[in-house]
Amino acid sequence: MSTNDTVTITDNATGKQVELPILRPTTGNATIDISRLPKELGYFTYDPGFVATASCHSAITYLDGDKGVLEYRGYPIEQLAEKSSFLEVCYLLFHGELPNEKELTDFDQIITTHTMLNEQMKRFYSGFRRDAHPMATMVGVVGALSAFYHHDEDIHDPKHRMITAHRLIAKMPTIAAWSYRYANGQPMVYPKNSLDYSSNFLYMMFSMPTEEYTPDPLFVKALELLLILHADHEQNASTSTVRLAGSSGANPFAALSAGIASLWGPAHGGANEAVIRMLQDIVDSDNDVAHYVARAKDKDDRFRLMGFGHRVYKNFDPRAVIIRKTCLELLEQLGPDNQYQELFDTAKELEEIALADEYFVKRNLYPNVDFYSGIILLAMGIPLNMFTVIFAMARTVGWISHWNEMIADDDFRIGRPRQLYLGSEPRDYVEIENR
Repeated sequence: MSTNDTVTITDNATGKQVELPILRPTTGNATIDISRLPKELGYFTYDPGFVATASCHSAITYLDGDKGVLEYRGYPIEQLAEKSSFLEVCYLLFHGELPNEKELTDFDQIITTHTMLNEQMKRFYSGFRRDAHPMATMVGVVGALSAFYHHDEDIHDPKHRMITAHRLIAKMPTIAAWSYRYANGQPMVYPKNSLDYSSNFLYMMFSMPTEEYTPDPLFVKALELLLILHADHEQNASTSTVRLAGSSGANPFAALSAGIASLWGPAHGGANEAVIRMLQDIVDSDNDVAHYVARAKDKDDRFRLMGFGHRVYKNFDPRAVIIRKTCLELLEQLGPDNQYQELFDTAKELEEIALADEYFVKRNLYPNVDFYSGIILLAMGIPLNMFTVIFAMARTVGWISHWNEMIADDDFRIGRPRQLYLGSEPRDYVEIENR
C-alpha cells in the first residue's frame, strides 16, 4: 500500500489547506486518507451508505463492479469455481494461500470432526416456536455458541481465533439443517463423518431414520458451487456488520450473529427468495411475462424485476455467468415433468426477453447470481425460508476471515462512524406547566 502521493484540500472559506495521503492499493481505486481532515480543517465527510468510503484495508477479496471481476486472495472466481472445493476455498480465505495436499487433508479432517453440536443445544431449538423463521433460529443459536466455547475466546490469541473459525465453518451446516428439521417437526439428524461438506448438509437436511438416503451428486455439485460463489463479497452490509460488532472486542460468535441478522434483510441475503416469489406471482397471474417486463420499464410503476442488475456490478455479475450453466444442467436432469417446471419455464422466458430488450441491455440489467441461485435451491427441494440460511452457511468463512484480519491488524480500533446532525439547536428545558 503506497503512500508516496498526496492530494491538497483547500477550504475556500478560510484559505486553509491540508495535504492528505493517497493510498495506492495493489489493485483497484486509489483511496484518500481523510483521517486528518477533522483535526486540520474541522470537517467530517458525508457518505450515506459508505458507498465511497473505505472503512478498512483488506487482503481477502477484490471486486471490480465495472469490469465484472471477483477474486478471492487474487484468484479469479471463475478458476476457483471450476477447479476448487468449498473447503479449499475456506482455507484460502482464512489463511491467505491455497493449501498443499497435506494441509487440505488436515483441514478437511478438522472440519469433519467438529460438525457435532453440544447435545444441550437441542434445548435452544425447542425454545423457539415451530413456525419460527430458520434465520431467527440461526441468529439465536450462533450467538449462543459463546456460552459453550468461552474457554477459547481470547481474541488476541491467533490459535484461539483459528479454533473459532474451525468451529464455525464446521458447525454451521448442522445449525442450519437443524433449524429446518425443527421447523418441520422432524428428528434432528447428526452429521456423518464419512460424507464431504456439502453431502453432509444435504444428508442432515433430507435423510430420515426410516430409510437410506444418498445425496444426488448433481445436487452436491450445485450446492458446492453455490457455497464457493457466496463465500465472500468484500465489504458488504453483513461483513461490515461483523467487523463493526467485532471491533468492540465482542466475542466472534456474537459478531457473526450480528452479521447473520444483517444478511437476513431482503435487500441483502433475501434477494434470491424474492426472485422465486416474483416468478410465482407471474405464474399465478392471468398476465404473460411480457406484461411484467413492460411494467418493469414503466417509471410510474413500482414493480421491479427481482434478480436483475446489481448494486456493485455495473456490467455483469461474474457469479451469474458461472452459475447459469449449472442451473440449466440441473433443470435438464429434472426433466419436464417436475413440479416446478412452469416456474422454471417462466424464469427462462423472462431471462430471454430481458436479455434481448434494449431497455435492460442499455442499463446493464443482466440476471445476477440471485436469479439463478434461487431456481437451483428450489430445484434441490430447499424451501424458500432456508435460502438465506444457506447463504449464511456459505458466507460464514468470509465473515470469520474478515474478523480475524481485523483483530490481527495493528491499526485495529473500535468502529465509530460520525454523523451530520440536523436536529434542534441548543435550547433550555421548559417546565411541563409552561409548555
